[in-house]
Parts: sequence; structure tokens; C-alpha cells
Amino acid sequence: MPHTCTDPSHHVHDAAGFIAAVESACRERGLRLTPIRARVLGLIAGHGKPIKAYDLLDHLRADREADEDGAGAAAPPTVYRALDFLLANGFIHKLESVNAFVACHHPNTAQHSVPFLICNRCHSAVELEDMQIVAALDARARALGFVPQTQTLEVHGLCARCAGAS
Repeated sequence: MPHTCTDPSHHVHDAAGFIAAVESACRERGLRLTPIRARVLGLIAGHGKPIKAYDLLDHLRADREADEDGAGAAAPPTVYRALDFLLANGFIHKLESVNAFVACHHPNTAQHSVPFLICNRCHSAVELEDMQIVAALDARARALGFVPQTQTLEVHGLCARCAGAS
């Protein structure tokens, strides 16, 4: 039976619930989810599709105008440090081809490789967790004497909704 992540409708629907799951994972792993990290994570989870670092910065600055907790003072290095923490601990993924970030469906697992399906029209991204694909890429690389350290597999095309609208 396929993993639920192979279902294109499977993605983070509840940003608050996702943040709570990450907070729990941080407690279990002895990690510190600072307010800025939590805010960046919430923006990514709530965005619904890939979001770029500078768009995150713009949102943080807009939040600053709404509340006076200092988030508006966030500079690019602050956002990138938060992103580095979230990436290193497997809470988000970076889509290299579009230089944007998405929430990981499995905040309770360590960083892992997953293929993504990225729609060229609506810019949605589906985390296609298929360990057979990941294992096949790893095995083929090792058969050639290559020692993989990370995998980035991003397939661009049209999602079912956009393909039907063509």
C-alpha cells in the first residue's frame, strides 16, 4: 500500500498543529525552537506552496507592524539562520530548482531525501515520499562508485488541477 505522501492532496493543512508537532520533536531531541524559528516555520507551513527566503523576510517585517515583538527587525542573516536550523533538523525542505522552502510532512523524523513534484503553473509542490525511488538513486550512485551525501530530485510539470485546465 502506498505511503500517504504519494497522495497529491497530502500536505500540511494545519500550520498551528504542525508547529506543535515540531515543538514536540524539538523537546524530544533537546533542540531549541526560538520564537523567530517558530515564526519562520509557521509562515512556511501556512503558505501552502513553496516560499522564498526574502518573501519570508517581508512577512516578518509586516508582522512587526502588527505586533511589537521585534520580528520586524529580522535581517536576512536571521531568516537564513532560522532556515538552516529548520533544514538541518528535517522540519522543512528546500526546493533547489525554485530556491524556495516547504514544510516537511514528517516533523518527527530526521532530515531525509524525498522527490518533489513541482507545478510550473500554480507553483504547488508535492512531497512524494517514495523510499523505492530514493533507494534506487542511492544504489545506482553507489554501483558507480559514487558516495551520495544528499539527494535532490525535483520533477517539474503540471499538477492534475492545472493539467485539467489546459
